[in-house]
Amino acid sequence: MRAALGSNYSIIAYVDGFKRVVHSGALVQPDDQTDVADVAICPNCSGLAEHEVLRRTPRGPGEDLLAKCMDCGVVHTIELRPTKGVGITATLSDGQLSTSDVIEADEDEVISVGDLFKHDEADWEVTRIDGGASRPFDRLPAGEIRALWAVRKDKAVVRLTMTEGEDSVASSIECEPDRVFSCGKILDVDGRRWRIRALHTGRGRTLSGSRAASELRRIYLHPAEKRWN
Repeated sequence: MRAALGSNYSIIAYVDGFKRVVHSGALVQPDDQTDVADVAICPNCSGLAEHEVLRRTPRGPGEDLLAKCMDCGVVHTIELRPTKGVGITATLSDGQLSTSDVIEADEDEVISVGDLFKHDEADWEVTRIDGGASRPFDRLPAGEIRALWAVRKDKAVVRLTMTEGEDSVASSIECEPDRVFSCGKILDVDGRRWRIRALHTGRGRTLSGSRAASELRRIYLHPAEKRWN
């Protein structure tokens, strides 16, 4: 569940307590040199402080850093280890279509209901997280998640039923999730004008009022020429 950073930022890495900081103002220096500061928790200062790296020692896929706190002068070792990636089984719902896929995340990344992430060039929102024994949780580290459910947030697929006389035809449209549909209003479908007769949500059908596309299960349409009492 990795999200891309914007162009203005300060911290570009955080691994096992060690942060690599870039000051955004340095991005516009004439010599194009970034002003980099290594920041970590100092055991003596009990807080984040800038450090000078004195020595690097490879340790398998990671390394140990001998670093000196620039505030108090204490020298200590910082262990840097790459985070293990895990695959999370996810059910992704796009309108009425649901598919199963695997979402990659860092093992220690905490994922919460309501989190947004990108996958296959679409935006998704986490709606449910299951841990062991299929128990639901509000938040869990990725390594402890057994299954995850998410809904697409950058578009909505609204199903349509167009009725003319005794004949009904099913169709659908894609739109922004916050697009509002109102009973009695005109909707153009495939070059023809239809009037919204009813809106169906998860709580039932209504013949009046308005609803956002994200709330709708189906829109019922009749020819625009037809009116009701």
